[in-house]
Amino acid sequence: MQQDDLFLVQYSTATFAPQLGLERDGTLYSLIDPSNMHNLRPLDWLMSDDATAPRAQNLTATMQHAISDSVNQSDVTFHTPVSNQEVWAAGVTYKRSEEARETESNQSQLYTRVYHAARPELFFKSMGYDVVKLGDPVGIRYDASWSVPEPELVVVLNAHMEVIGFTIGNDMSSRDIEGENPLYLPQAKVYDGACALGPRLWLQPGRSTWPDLTIELTIERAGQTAFHNTTTTASIHRPLTELIDYLGRCKRFPHGVMLFTGTGIVPPDTFTLAEGDTVRIRIDPIGELINTVSVVSKRVELA
Repeated sequence: MQQDDLFLVQYSTATFAPQLGLERDGTLYSLIDPSNMHNLRPLDWLMSDDATAPRAQNLTATMQHAISDSVNQSDVTFHTPVSNQEVWAAGVTYKRSEEARETESNQSQLYTRVYHAARPELFFKSMGYDVVKLGDPVGIRYDASWSVPEPELVVVLNAHMEVIGFTIGNDMSSRDIEGENPLYLPQAKVYDGACALGPRLWLQPGRSTWPDLTIELTIERAGQTAFHNTTTTASIHRPLTELIDYLGRCKRFPHGVMLFTGTGIVPPDTFTLAEGDTVRIRIDPIGELINTVSVVSKRVELA
């Protein structure tokens, strides 16, 4: 971690509801709104189009000015760095992803066309209230036979489509369902437990280029490493500004938005996740997102 790295977190204690904190040099500080001396609540205000919300160029100074007391982390529960934001995703942004998608779809050439097209693939992934946090189980569908995690860098944008920073994401996917027909992508990608984020938000306000980061995926089964691989953000095919531009065309995000930016790590075709597996995604300096795997096995019934 660099000396000037700052991280936003959402946390609660036994006596305080979820609120924003700032981590600097390993110490967690509470944040106080200087206008009313109340604790800053989750990200909605910070990322909104409210006239009082800080723009990207003022964000670091605003956070530094709001620093209050240090927090005893022994009494802290950390939450995902998301509130009412929509979560979207970009697909086929790495060459490895294009190759894997072509294989699973029996060489349809559809994904090759997307990889080279001017317009990127963008799709809705989750609402903030459905996002899985660090330590909670991610899901695999009971009606899927080929499930994988997709470790991704997630860019966090305010309502003005300005970069606030980055976090870690796990875009859980049912490869057999999407491979059967690309129109089944929402069923392959959007279900209970399919979206995990966290554990914290690395502040990089106003950034317009990819940070130089290594993304590492480890899958453990019965105490042993079942799969491990790494990639880097240098392998992302599209510029950061291009993805942001297309996401914000003809679509507003009044609470801001989280954007998964694609995966460059795909386990071999013979591998599928199983219940009880542990998925570890590390992106330094952000940290590590760790979740166990659970089968989503029942239809949701209305009361």
